[in-house]
Amino acid sequence: MSIPTVPQPVLESETPVRMTEPGSINPNHIRIGAVNYLNSKPLIEGLGADLESVSPGSELFLDYPSRLADDLEAGHLDVALVPSIECLRDPGYEVVTDACVATHGPVLSVKLYSRVPMPEITSLALDEGSRTSATLARVLLAEKFGLHPGLEPLPLGCSVDASSADAILLIGDRAMHPLRETFFETWDLGDIWSEWTGLPFVFALWATRPGTSLGRVEEALVSARDRGVQRLDLIAEREAADLGIPATEAAGYLHNNLHFHLGHAERHGLELFHRLAVAQGLASESSDVIFRDRDVVPVTPPLLHRT
Repeated sequence: MSIPTVPQPVLESETPVRMTEPGSINPNHIRIGAVNYLNSKPLIEGLGADLESVSPGSELFLDYPSRLADDLEAGHLDVALVPSIECLRDPGYEVVTDACVATHGPVLSVKLYSRVPMPEITSLALDEGSRTSATLARVLLAEKFGLHPGLEPLPLGCSVDASSADAILLIGDRAMHPLRETFFETWDLGDIWSEWTGLPFVFALWATRPGTSLGRVEEALVSARDRGVQRLDLIAEREAADLGIPATEAAGYLHNNLHFHLGHAERHGLELFHRLAVAQGLASESSDVIFRDRDVVPVTPPLLHRT
C-alpha cells in the first residue's frame, strides 16, 4: 500500500484552561468538560451563555482529552467531551447528544510521524493527551503490519526531540505544528482509516455516567454544536490570530477535515473500531456504546475495504 504523506499546516497549540478545580464546584450544578483544541471549538460555541440560561451556576472546564476522561471517571465532571475509546472500554458511560468530533478523511490534527519505514517500527511514543488516537495508531500498525511496538509516553509539554522512538504520535493543535525534524513517513490517521475502511472515524463524544441528570444541559450542548457549525468561518477568524495562522487556513480545517454530527455511518465506524480494538486487547468485548436515547451501535458494520 502506498502511504500518503500529509502536508503540515502551521497552527499554534493552546493551553488547557481550568477556571477552578472540577471537584470544588457546587454539586447542585452541572460540571462540563470540553477539549481546548480548535477542532472542538464548534461544539462549545456560545455554550457559556446557554448555560447561564438553562443551568445557572454550571461551569465549563477546558482541558486535554485524557484529563477530561480521568475527571469524568473520578466524578469530578458530570458530562465531558471524552475520547471515544473511553466509551468502548467502560460500560459505565452513556453518550449524550449526536454532537461529536469526527472525520471522513484526512483530519490533519492526528499524525503518526516515523523515522523509519512504517513496517520497521519497533518503538512508539504516544502523545499523553491522547487515548483514542493512541489506540487507533496501535490498531493500524497491528492490522496492517502485524506490529506491536514498545510504547513510551510523550509528555504534553515535550517536543518530538524529547523522544528517540522510531515513531511518534501527536494530536490536536500541536500535531499541526511544522516540525524541524524530517521524518521518513507521515500518516494522517484519519486519512489512513478512511481509505482502509470506507467509514468515518469518531474521535470524541459527549458522555456521562448512567443516572446523571443533566437537565437542559443536553439541549444546550446540541444548540452549541448547531450554532458552531453555522459559525465555522467566524470561529476560524476569531481563533486564527491566537493560533498564528490565516483565517482561511483555520476555516478550511474546520470545514473540510472535521464533522460534528454522529450519524449512522459514524456509528458503524465506532463499532468497527471497537471490534478491531477488542481483537488487539485494547477494549472490552462486553462494552457496547450506549446512548442516552437507549440506542446501541449496530453490531454488523460494513466490511473493511482492505488495500
